[in-house]
Amino acid sequence: MEAQSIQLLLVPSAPTICKSFSPIIVKSQARMRATRRQLLASHPSAIAPKREKDAKKRIVVTGMGLVSVFGSDVGTFYDSLLAGESGISLIDKFDASSFPTRFGGQIRGFNSKGYIDAKSDNRLDDCQRYCIVAGKKALEDAGLESHERSKIDKDRAGVVVGSGFGGFRIFSDNVEAFLESGCKKITPFSAIYSIPNMGPALLAKDLGFMGPNYSISAACATSNFCFCAAANHIREGKADLMIAGGVDAPIVPVQLGGFVACNALSQRNDDPQTASRPWDKDRDGIVMGEGAGGAVNCDAYHVTNPRFDGLCVSSCIRSCLVDAGVSAEEVNYINAHATSTVVGDLAEVNALKKVFKSKEGIKMNATKSMIGHCMGAAGGLEAIATIKAIKTGWLHPTINQFNPEPAVEFDTVANEKQQHEINVAISSSFGIGGHNSVIAFSAFKA
Repeated sequence: MEAQSIQLLLVPSAPTICKSFSPIIVKSQARMRATRRQLLASHPSAIAPKREKDAKKRIVVTGMGLVSVFGSDVGTFYDSLLAGESGISLIDKFDASSFPTRFGGQIRGFNSKGYIDAKSDNRLDDCQRYCIVAGKKALEDAGLESHERSKIDKDRAGVVVGSGFGGFRIFSDNVEAFLESGCKKITPFSAIYSIPNMGPALLAKDLGFMGPNYSISAACATSNFCFCAAANHIREGKADLMIAGGVDAPIVPVQLGGFVACNALSQRNDDPQTASRPWDKDRDGIVMGEGAGGAVNCDAYHVTNPRFDGLCVSSCIRSCLVDAGVSAEEVNYINAHATSTVVGDLAEVNALKKVFKSKEGIKMNATKSMIGHCMGAAGGLEAIATIKAIKTGWLHPTINQFNPEPAVEFDTVANEKQQHEINVAISSSFGIGGHNSVIAFSAFKA
């Protein structure tokens, strides 16, 4: 999947000056009551014995923005998911003919007009371009168009957008230039636009936001870590509005080659659209993606493989529910990490079974079956899919369920969308290195 950016605006539910950051915008309760996008985002931390009642500490998602393989419109993105469309295709942004895997979720037709000036657009890595566009779209979605932003207390508005790889295309292009022609051919932008924090830095600069601003890198769990960090800035009274999420654009030769070298990728070159098949017996690996997009712990087990018994992941899920003040019985929708790997898919299911003793009434699906694994952006895109499911009452299917693993046992919304009224939803992201994260969402109630 190519770089996709999902950004949400987070705000406290108590009356305060609105703050926003893409992918999550947090806003005041007064403004939230006036908007159609009213969701409570609960993020796990250490101790929270019951659901938060302090309006200034309740976190609300008020706007969403993204750049995805299905375009840069949230509605179109979710409609494509509901239709069961696959965004996976053969890679043509470089010659991939010599690679064992030659497909991914490549973004095509991206247009930054109106969001980035032409001079800057030509210099930036896709990682920064997607971040800026998605962030500004999240503000627009929250009702904070350009003329409304003057009302924001910019000292208390921040951006936390993470990336697993940063501006890797610019970095790799300049390494190639150095090897071919020496240091004189390296551009002055290589050191600046290759670092992971440059996306949120440029977004904050454009918006004039002077609150918390930084990037987190936690592999595939990056977006959720950013959501959690942004929510905590609001909870602690240090910000009123935060844009939070993740972005990655790793479809470049050296990254594709790296994932090939560790045997992580599917090799279904003859039928790319069916390659990502979470929980299917015949799954053969990840489909690489790019994109943008929170309980946090580390399992101290293995660099790439999760514990098969799901012990540390189940601990992370329980911590999330405690922090949200939610019981396991209240959860009836899971947007799973589900990367289509032989070990990872069932390890996650084993963790879920430890927490959810009864599977009755619980639906679980895998967004990656259609968009691939967007790395640091995965959690952001999946958070948007989760929020749209709450708002619309429709769950997108998990496609390519041809030969389901009987051990899964949960309803995986196989191949066809389902109508489902969601009480509490969780979205999980687990990163290489043992970085586990889970965030909980429910509809906002005053």
